[in-house]
Amino acid sequence: MISKQKYIPRFLTLYRDTIVSELRKKGGYKNDLAVPRMLKIVINMGIGEATSDSKIAEKACGELTLIAGQKAKICRARKPISNFKLRKGQPIGCCVTLRKARMYEFLDRLITAATPRMRDFRGLPSNSFDGNGNYTFGLSEQSIFPELDLDKITRAQGMNITINTSARTDQEAKELLKSFGFPFRVR
Repeated sequence: MISKQKYIPRFLTLYRDTIVSELRKKGGYKNDLAVPRMLKIVINMGIGEATSDSKIAEKACGELTLIAGQKAKICRARKPISNFKLRKGQPIGCCVTLRKARMYEFLDRLITAATPRMRDFRGLPSNSFDGNGNYTFGLSEQSIFPELDLDKITRAQGMNITINTSARTDQEAKELLKSFGFPFRVR
């Protein structure tokens, strides 16, 4: 009988094998469960032009699905706003929430493949923490991800990425992300 081995992402094994012990020594945590860990990654794309053409929202949602490796959902307006010519129920963006193995896979692809492809990349801002250990940053275009075919992209679309951690302070979260090799900007 052939047994199937379950796939474990590279960053998850890195976290379990080395990062937990390093952070436990640095932070003085009493056990491994007290060490900060990533809880989820949320990716948002705002699509303002989708109010006039709904195919833009579907295309952006498809691109986000390819980037994340998980089906993205289209976010719709909850209430009408006349100044923006927005009606209730019109598509205004798309988002996806990644947890567990897909979260580590996305982080691996973001750090090792996507950020080195950015033009004039000097690092991601190190002051984008919210005070509770969560980190948010924006990307100006989706073409840095190798999963997308550059010939099929009709327009550049930016996105916001939020990394939620179990860290209590921003310094703990920064140490966690640094240990994964997160490319923070050096001042």
